Order: sequence, then C-alpha cells, then structure tokens
Amino acid sequence: MRRTPSGRRHRVGGLPDRRVQHGNSTRSRSTRAAPGRPRGWTGAQMTGREIGFVGVGNIGAPMACALLNSDWPVAVHDATPDRAQSCLDSGARWAPRLRDLSACELVSIAVPDDEQVRRVVRGLAEHLAAGSIVAVHSTVLPRTLEELAAECEAAGLSILDAPVSGGPERALRGELTMALGGSETAVAAARPALQAMADRIVPVGAVGAAAAAKLANQLMMFSALAGVHEALRLAEAHGVTEQQVLDLVRTCTGASWVTENWGFFDGVVRDYDRNGVPVRYRTWSKDLWDVVAAARDCDVRVPLAGLLAQHLAEHVEEHGHRQD
Repeated sequence: MRRTPSGRRHRVGGLPDRRVQHGNSTRSRSTRAAPGRPRGWTGAQMTGREIGFVGVGNIGAPMACALLNSDWPVAVHDATPDRAQSCLDSGARWAPRLRDLSACELVSIAVPDDEQVRRVVRGLAEHLAAGSIVAVHSTVLPRTLEELAAECEAAGLSILDAPVSGGPERALRGELTMALGGSETAVAAARPALQAMADRIVPVGAVGAAAAAKLANQLMMFSALAGVHEALRLAEAHGVTEQQVLDLVRTCTGASWVTENWGFFDGVVRDYDRNGVPVRYRTWSKDLWDVVAAARDCDVRVPLAGLLAQHLAEHVEEHGHRQD
C-alpha cells in the first residue's frame, strides 16, 4: 500500500495505486519547484518520486514494468496509447502529454530514432524542474546526444546517454546491460533507478560515448548475424539443416551469441510486427545506418557496416516470417 502526498491510501485491482495527481504549473523554471522538492534541488540524490517513461514499445514497456516491479512509481507516455496497456496493468500512471511528467525527477526515453529523441527531450525541457535528469535509452547517433546535452545544460537539466542491450525478456527481469555516459553527479543520482532496469551498468565516459559504444556492439553482433545467415543458407543448399549446423558449431570456433540464441531475432520480428514498427526503424536496419553515419562524422571507414546496411534487414525479416 502506497501513500499519496495527501496521505490517503489507494488500491486498484489488488495492486498499490501509484498514480499521483500533479498540477500543470506554467511558471518559469527559475521560480517553479516540483511538489515535495526544495527549490534549488541539484539532482544530488533521488527522492523516490515518480519516474517518467516516454516510449513504451518493444523495449520500453518491459523496462517500465521492471521499474514498477522494483516498487518505483512510474508515469508513462507514448504516441500510441494502446502500447502502454501492460504498464498500466502493472500500476503505472498514464501521462497524456509530456507536461504531465513535469513533477518527475528522472524521465527515461526509449523512442525509435534521433528525431523523436530530439522532440521528446526538447518537449520535456519546457516542463521539467531544474536539476531533473533525462536518460536516453534509445540507440542514436553520438552527435545527437552531444547536441542535446548542451541544450539541457542551458535549461538546467542533466542528460544521461544510457543505451541498453539484452532484449524484452531480460528487460522485464531488470537484467539488461546498459552503457552509461554523463556527469558523475547525474550518474550517481539516477543509478538506483537505472539498476532496477539493468543489472550490469558500464560507465564509458561523457554523453555521446555510450551511444558510440552501443553502435560498436551492434556492428559486432550484426556482422555475426549476417555471417550465420549466409552460412546456414550454404549448408542448407547442400542438404544440411539449420539445427544440424547449430548443433555442430556449439563446440566449434564458429560459435557465438548469435548461434547460441538462434531464433531470438525471429521473436523480435514478431514483436515489431505486433507493435506496428516500420522496418526502417527496426534495429537491424536503423542501427546499421546509424553506424555508417557515426563513422562518417569522424572520418572512419566502415565498409562492412555499409554492406550490411544494404542487405541484412531483408534476410532477418524473411527468416522471421518463415512458417514453422
């Protein structure tokens, strides 16, 4: 049972009601303090107030539910309200607009691409109190986060570069791996909440560094995935089944996370289909193009990434839609 600021207890459907009503103040950041937080609060520590979560799709919904499972009060927002149902069923509060997250001291973001991240961060900056923290879990370009970090600093906010890896099942268990970039103060303040979503957090430097590290991981993994697809097609043409090859390589030098978790991306394809995510925003397409763009920004040649960006999505989608 949880108390609201008024001291009243509420229960909904047998679950503690974590919904807290907040006024929509229109005063400027210089004069506005969130309810229960002293004016001049610097983000040195979190008070246990409601955490906002924007983008509750394939990975965002289980991350938000992991927070709820660890007894953090959560408010969720998504451009497609139906996606939030699993979070609402678990006790989250629905926030129809970004301004309805104004009292949150930490807002996590898991939206598909750079443009949506920019739009959400800039929208939140109009409403969050000074000292609040925005954590971006999306896989985006390092330059995007570097630009937003400067804007957030000017608005009195902190931004954390916090991309994740592990998939929806690990997300729901709070067992993601998270690369983390940002100021020591913001990292320390947000860590208790971040640990509810990720059981391994790896600090890598300033904002933008974690985005680069995540793209490096994606290039490694998708390179292996492309190789396995080609290898299995070769073996199949000679009468060897997928399962026979996978059984063989389990103790061979060709073994990898991809072979040990073969079928993982078939499930992700189906999840994306259910959520209506366009192919261009799916990780095996968007992330590889992001690798190419990030490399271009710093004059690094990535010919393999360019090749994979052209053709890997077709193979992943085709395999994911095979009839069992």
